[in-house]
Amino acid sequence: MVIPTLSEAKCRARIEALRVTKQLHTREKQQVIGSMDHDDWALILPPPDRRETVQTISGSGVPITDVRLKGFVPESNHPSGGFFGPEACGRNFRRLLEAHPPYVDPQSSLLGGYSVNFLAYRTVGWPPELSLPHLAAEQAKYGLHTGIGAAQHFCQDLAIGLELGYGGLLAKIAGCRAASGPEHEGFYAGLEHVVRGIQAWIATNVAEARRRAALEGEMEARQSLLELAEMNQRLVTAPPQTFREACQWMAWYDMAARAYNGSGSLGRLDVLLWPYYERDRAAGVLTDEEAILHLASLLVMDTAYIQLGGYDVEGRDATNAVSYLVLEAAHRLRIPANVAVCVGRGIDPGLMRRGVEVLLADKAGVPKFLGTDNLIDGFARNGVPLEIARARAYSGCHWSALPGREYTLNDCVKVNLVAVFVAAWDEMLAGGQPSVGRLWGLFERHLRRAIEVLAEGLDFHMEHMYGVMPELVIDLLCHGTIERGLDASHGGVDYVNLCVDGAGLATVADSFGALAQCVESSRSLSWDEVIGHVEANWAGGAGERARLRMRHAPRYGSGGSAGDEFALRITRLFTSLVKERPTPAGFNMIPGLFSWAGQIAMGQGLKATPNGRRAGEAISHGANPDPGFRADGAPTALSNAVATVQPGWGNSAPMQIELDPGLCGNGHGTEQVTQLIRTHMEMGGTQININVLDREQLLAAHEDPSQYPDLVVRLTGFSVYFASLSPEFRQMVVDRLLGAN
Repeated sequence: MVIPTLSEAKCRARIEALRVTKQLHTREKQQVIGSMDHDDWALILPPPDRRETVQTISGSGVPITDVRLKGFVPESNHPSGGFFGPEACGRNFRRLLEAHPPYVDPQSSLLGGYSVNFLAYRTVGWPPELSLPHLAAEQAKYGLHTGIGAAQHFCQDLAIGLELGYGGLLAKIAGCRAASGPEHEGFYAGLEHVVRGIQAWIATNVAEARRRAALEGEMEARQSLLELAEMNQRLVTAPPQTFREACQWMAWYDMAARAYNGSGSLGRLDVLLWPYYERDRAAGVLTDEEAILHLASLLVMDTAYIQLGGYDVEGRDATNAVSYLVLEAAHRLRIPANVAVCVGRGIDPGLMRRGVEVLLADKAGVPKFLGTDNLIDGFARNGVPLEIARARAYSGCHWSALPGREYTLNDCVKVNLVAVFVAAWDEMLAGGQPSVGRLWGLFERHLRRAIEVLAEGLDFHMEHMYGVMPELVIDLLCHGTIERGLDASHGGVDYVNLCVDGAGLATVADSFGALAQCVESSRSLSWDEVIGHVEANWAGGAGERARLRMRHAPRYGSGGSAGDEFALRITRLFTSLVKERPTPAGFNMIPGLFSWAGQIAMGQGLKATPNGRRAGEAISHGANPDPGFRADGAPTALSNAVATVQPGWGNSAPMQIELDPGLCGNGHGTEQVTQLIRTHMEMGGTQININVLDREQLLAAHEDPSQYPDLVVRLTGFSVYFASLSPEFRQMVVDRLLGAN
């Protein structure tokens, strides 16, 4: 029998306190750094006297306002003032961790919190002497997210760290270092700096917990702080032995990875924690309520990407008791989180059902759902053995990766399909008779060139990234990196599969579809009229009437429309061009359809398009039809559309859907949503991101966000507090719900 050390009531009270503290931290960040149109990663601001704000680039490659530690100055090793290479990066990161302020939350069962991002100090992110000037014009022309200099976005194998601990990692580094040549010395030095930096960071927090305990007058609170200190003192060198220690070890590693370059994946958390849970339960030292508290404490420390369920390497269901406990922890917290539930033929259907129940009860966009069979089968098409493909783990907004064995650049490489269309449109207008057929031929040619430009840039990244900013934190927990003395981006892991996403599918499909229907089929508008109105940005009364006519032509998602036909043609073209050949250096590329949260930025600077989009407006989101694609906004029509355009190579094309909360009260909501998810996956779907949003509440929150501080929405692959978003991004969520025209 398990004898609880904490009652259920105390565990629940502490989790509620964690939820409230999380909201307070978010509000403080809003006041200091403003709107956050990105995953906030649970960063806790440094004390006011130790912080300064700065404009920088996030780990996802978007401009953000961030905080830095006042007075901390990295050491440069380059005439530009930047610092590059493994030893310099490792040394400066170690110094930052040594200076990092401690954080102790007495309600948490885990110690620590992270407050600064290393990327904020990389004012020179890429050596100026390394460039591809001959590609710059085309990279801009096609709106390419090149991936050059992009960090993380793959997945470590936490099992390595859980087995070795930080002391074991140091020993492994030392052993491999001694057996290697001098050309690897800088890499090993960088790795050692990182580990010793993490150890120093833990020690700082241990000292703070003991200091707080000495000042604490209440016996139970003092004992709790001392337990935290003692547990973490062991973890400075020793591997974790208990469920709680495993959660704590992963928390330190995950926060360090976040702080280094934005990496934040806990991967298959339920599988990783299962041995500790099973052992502790059998020994009578852990209750489920205590486990939920430890998991909730972990979820508060980072909005880490977590997979629940899935298969083992032999294809057996990997769902276990911890899978359900993670869902329960997320349920009690009701904060932004990135928990994903696997859906598949051989996976416990009860897990999906419980996930739907949590989703409908909390209305926080948690969890999301993964089409595991389709992702595995698609990835295996790249020539990877099925048993290895099954090991792939959800590790980011819309992507998976082989833990510790695969370098991917997921979500870092994108083709703006709308920019490609505009290039084709402009060339068509430059001479010759306009037609849909001619425009399609030009679009195909420009898309081919865009992917060629991307491929050349990817080779450049792979050649130089290890000498710029190697993946030192993730390198610690990869198979081969330490053994070979090589960064994951430079031969340290066995698999390189570079993911290339297309963005703006619906905008382009609806542009082709509207031209085919309104100009060449019904002839309700002439080519001259449409060209004139597009070039004039739909100005004037006649322009607006023409815009609405083009806008209301049956679109992608309507079912059987010209827009649907072109969406499928575009996807097949994009997929075939990406898979036609590897990069010139031989790296495999995998196609997907995803825009992250970049559709607003991707639309800026682009002229109007024939689908009725005005100049500068956002492009369409991911694989989704545009809002308002049909009058009823039928979920089944949306599901059918997105399932149809899946590229099918193991990179996803997620479906984003907003559901009426009335489903929660009709007595059949769980069954209806469960069936929607199951049917979408049976048709080939790879991921579903779901919001359950009340129309009136959302409109009120958009008008005055301060009145709804705890409203959580799924923006895309990540969830956020609605109030933390900029007005532009709040409007995007509103438009998706209302079906803007």
